[in-house]
Amino acid sequence: MSASPDLSELERASAEIIPLEEFRSRVTGASGGRPLRVKAGFDPTAKDLHLGHTLLLNKMRAFQEIGHEVIFLIGDFTGMIGDPTGKNETRKPLTREQVEENAQTYREQVFKILDRTRTRIEFNSRWLGELGAEGMIRLASHYTVARMLERDDFSKRYRDNQPIAVHEFLYPLLQGYDSVALEADIELGGTDQKFNLLMGRHLQAVYGQKPQCIMTVPILEGLDGVQKMSKSLNNYIGVNDPPAEMFGKLMSVSDSLMWRYYDLLSFRSLTEVERLKKEIDEGGNPRDVKMALGVEIVARFHGPGTGEQAKAAFIAQFSQGALPENIQEIKVVAPPGGLPLARALKEAGLVPSTSDANRQIQQRAVRVDQERVEDRSFLLVAGKTYLLQVGPRRFARVTVLAAS
Repeated sequence: MSASPDLSELERASAEIIPLEEFRSRVTGASGGRPLRVKAGFDPTAKDLHLGHTLLLNKMRAFQEIGHEVIFLIGDFTGMIGDPTGKNETRKPLTREQVEENAQTYREQVFKILDRTRTRIEFNSRWLGELGAEGMIRLASHYTVARMLERDDFSKRYRDNQPIAVHEFLYPLLQGYDSVALEADIELGGTDQKFNLLMGRHLQAVYGQKPQCIMTVPILEGLDGVQKMSKSLNNYIGVNDPPAEMFGKLMSVSDSLMWRYYDLLSFRSLTEVERLKKEIDEGGNPRDVKMALGVEIVARFHGPGTGEQAKAAFIAQFSQGALPENIQEIKVVAPPGGLPLARALKEAGLVPSTSDANRQIQQRAVRVDQERVEDRSFLLVAGKTYLLQVGPRRFARVTVLAAS
């Protein structure tokens, strides 16, 4: 274990640490010097990880680098319940087969960041599956319904007369019990997981263990710069995205969001990031700094040299005005007065909804015939063909027809 870890780097991009001084004491070895057990749990509810998931993986990597033990916990048991955090309705349960299939893809993707030789993988079905009815009842006896309803999402649903299934109350208890089973010293999670992380501290005390410290990390905004990165919102960058697509998506983010990504995703030191910010303040081109981030992220997930290759391809394709081959072509009938641009983008499959199209227009991510359009009331005229573009990678050629 490192004799004097850089706490500023370790605490970088964290939202909250509880309790802070005890955390620092444990990490620096003042409380005994043994490697800490640092746990982070992931429910395999989807097949692919995106950059939002990697905030936790990056933090786990930082703990590995100073000699602590990292436990990548796959919630194959809790995944069948579904985490109710932030949901306004009961989640549909996954089958055992779906969970196992997704878990396998997680195992393949996490080692793009974590050191395989220093990572312990666990499945919480190993201990939760053995609890049985009696164990589950005893576990549930350690928390009250009143305390459970203090959780924001449960409280809101209860207040709004939205159904809350009994099994949803079990989820925080089971996640907390994971910390008991693993005797975790530190648990990592998103800010939306704070209630569940504190449950781990509570249950460890109940079971006679020293309560874990917890570290939360922010929720990463997606490419729209507004909503949480999510595959369902089509605002995500997947860790398995091809290099050119990953680079193009990163180049599409706004300049302000670029710094957010630097703070949360880059492995560059805090000192170096400050230097880059100073360069921009002194007249540097944000595009060059954004490209440096794209090169770093692509190389992390696809190997040395791939970032520079993606950068060269991007410059050749877009800086020199080249367009991708096989642009999809569609025809759309315009209502009287013209076809709203937002509807055209949706009909062309460039966005999932007209509301998302309007967000993209407002965020200056939409071009018509290679000219940026920021007016959400923009109309396409019947009898013409337009080249539509969203971000750096999504194109369609739309022919607008007059209504018969």
